[in-house]
Amino acid sequence: MSGSVATIVSKTGAFMRPSSYFRSSISTDGSTPFPPEANRYHLFVSLACPWASRCLAALHLKGLSSIIGVSIVHPTFQPTRPTIDQHMGWCFKSAGDPPLTNADGYGSIKCDATLTGCPDPVTGASFIRDIYETALQTIGQPKDLTITYSVPILLCKHTNSIVNNESSDIMRILNSSFNSYALNPTTDLYPNELKSKIDEVNEWVYIHINNGVYKCGFAKSQAAYDAAVEMLFVHLDKCEEILKRQRYLIGEQLTEADVRLFMTLIRFDEVYTSYFKTNCKCIHQYDALMEYCRELYQMEGIRASVNMEHIKNHYFTSHKWLNPFAIIPKGPNFLKMLEVPHKRGEM
Repeated sequence: MSGSVATIVSKTGAFMRPSSYFRSSISTDGSTPFPPEANRYHLFVSLACPWASRCLAALHLKGLSSIIGVSIVHPTFQPTRPTIDQHMGWCFKSAGDPPLTNADGYGSIKCDATLTGCPDPVTGASFIRDIYETALQTIGQPKDLTITYSVPILLCKHTNSIVNNESSDIMRILNSSFNSYALNPTTDLYPNELKSKIDEVNEWVYIHINNGVYKCGFAKSQAAYDAAVEMLFVHLDKCEEILKRQRYLIGEQLTEADVRLFMTLIRFDEVYTSYFKTNCKCIHQYDALMEYCRELYQMEGIRASVNMEHIKNHYFTSHKWLNPFAIIPKGPNFLKMLEVPHKRGEM
């Protein structure tokens, strides 16, 4: 998940990611209040956020965009309650902003530090925080409950309830709960026979790579950074060796493990190497990882979840303590490198 709580650290200066709060599911057996229905649910994402983008990729890979709507937030954090607290978080684009388009991944959206928000047409909310506060009141919790106002959010429009705000859960909901509506119902990112292997890979990829880059970037001690960056590259090397032997992380079938890894890799050279100080090696310097990125990026469903403009704008303009002048680096144009035909099929 990605929100505005980015500096929670341990006593040793290590970054600690907060837990998700809403963890319900969608089911036909009555075990939850949320049955699968067309046009009942809505997904809120940031195109910059790797956690939200993995859900958007799952939605596209399954072919669910006609029955589950999507709202996209502005890439730069904004003050959500400037007269009450200092919270910075996701907001919806101003009516005067250019359209938030994917185009070729490099556009001309201007990030406005004075943006105050423009109501989302689905909920009327100006900020992601508003959606959380409404949902908390719906379940009888105080709206000022300490919580991270993160994306992604899967919302039930009938009840204004947040079904789930944990990206790993949402991916699996999209993968299996709407097959009767999906254009690609046979696409299975979490097949039964591979679940244990997927879970095993997800665990170390999450700890050392997905979250590992954040542990490097948000570390507040040299020791915490050194430990995180060492383990990050140990496990990137591990991925390289796996992908030299087989086409995907689990074997010859694309799974959620690949989507989860890809969302970190696609941001690595453009953002993490400089912003999070993960500059020991770039992804384009790995043979297998680079070809793997090319193949996944060239899949239509995954490509539709990538917007490098939003990615760079968000990271380089949202954290004043890391980049006080919000200067966005020009290079290295990683997406252009990914346009080259991949060679994964030759394995």
